[in-house]
Amino acid sequence: MSLITTGSKQESSDAFIAVRIPEFRNLVMGRFAFVMALRMLTTLLGWWIYNLTNAPFAIGLIGLSEVVPAVSLALYAGHVIDLSEKRKLLLRGIALYFLAVVILLLLSTRHAGGFFTNHTIAVLIYSIVFGTGIVRSFAGPVFNVILAQVVPKNVLQNATTWNQGAYLSASVSGHAVGGFLIAMLGNTGTFGVIAAFIIIAFIILFFIKPKPPMHKKAEKKTWESVKEGLNFVFKTKVILGALSLDLFAVLFGGAVAMVPVFARDILKVGSEGFGILNGASDMGSICSVILLTAFPMRKKQGYKLLFAVFGFGVCIVCFALSKLFVLSFIALLISGMLDGISVVVRGTIMQLKTPDDMRGRVMSVNSMFINSSNEFGQFESGLMAKLLGVVPSVIFGGCMTIAVVIATWFKAPTLRKMEY
Repeated sequence: MSLITTGSKQESSDAFIAVRIPEFRNLVMGRFAFVMALRMLTTLLGWWIYNLTNAPFAIGLIGLSEVVPAVSLALYAGHVIDLSEKRKLLLRGIALYFLAVVILLLLSTRHAGGFFTNHTIAVLIYSIVFGTGIVRSFAGPVFNVILAQVVPKNVLQNATTWNQGAYLSASVSGHAVGGFLIAMLGNTGTFGVIAAFIIIAFIILFFIKPKPPMHKKAEKKTWESVKEGLNFVFKTKVILGALSLDLFAVLFGGAVAMVPVFARDILKVGSEGFGILNGASDMGSICSVILLTAFPMRKKQGYKLLFAVFGFGVCIVCFALSKLFVLSFIALLISGMLDGISVVVRGTIMQLKTPDDMRGRVMSVNSMFINSSNEFGQFESGLMAKLLGVVPSVIFGGCMTIAVVIATWFKAPTLRKMEY
């Protein structure tokens, strides 16, 4: 116990210190099950929509359907999170996700296929995804807010790395397993597995103790509270720089959104190959997180962040040019390893630099940036694929990622020189 409550050298070198906290273990396991379900859902929806429409642009519309409500409500959600009991808010969000998956399961049945046209089913899918975007704006940031309430502050860096490891390993499992489940069980069977994982996540997270608000500023007007969170982010240049770099890099480098097209039409590897390629980048990320958990970065984190994102852009270009499944897999794997470095650095900055009474608002701003980069990146990939063609659009995205890093190197010296 003394190792957790002291700042000793022994503590800093203990890679498992956060895992010894029971409530943290529940949070990590619950997040693992939930994120795995969401990644399987993302994999299945991309494959399903593409087969319903045969249009790469339709894949991009999935991201747009979710990101519009998620980003629009993010700032208000942060205000609500700071004033709410976090555990109850999180469990409600997971329950609503379960409801959405059940509806999608019913839409995927043969009976629904005979009753609705492919176009109607696609429109209903987009409508349901829009609803999950609303839920995500509230439920998404809560995991990171609760994290800071279940571990002491001097364990936050270690806990953040484990938390990111759970997220990325769930992404690896969800993407890869999703492809295999589609091949083995079909769409309806895969939705059943996804629903089961959401139930497991709910049960595990139910055993976390209630997490009341960290402050009692209920009398503060909503807009004043939202503005306070925004001002903090924009005044804290290191946080703003890290979020901006992630926003633009992933916005332009979202090659994973086009993996269904590459798997089916370019590499011709089917749903099994699709699942492997879809999980390749996350597989690389978890390798990085494992290494960073055992051997955390001690200095020059800002330099390493910029070099990692630069390398990520190079890998995206290599993936676009590849005609070989193995080479495409390696390019995505390495891109994931480099992205893992970015994820850990950004996550650690957010946890260490944010005051407790503003975590909901700041994490919601973070969520807004991430949602913008991932989902708008998915939409951008679909739009550019429609305008330029699939391969040129991914090359363009990788080159733009490289350009963003070069601009950040010269325009954001605070981030470049950042250490923690």
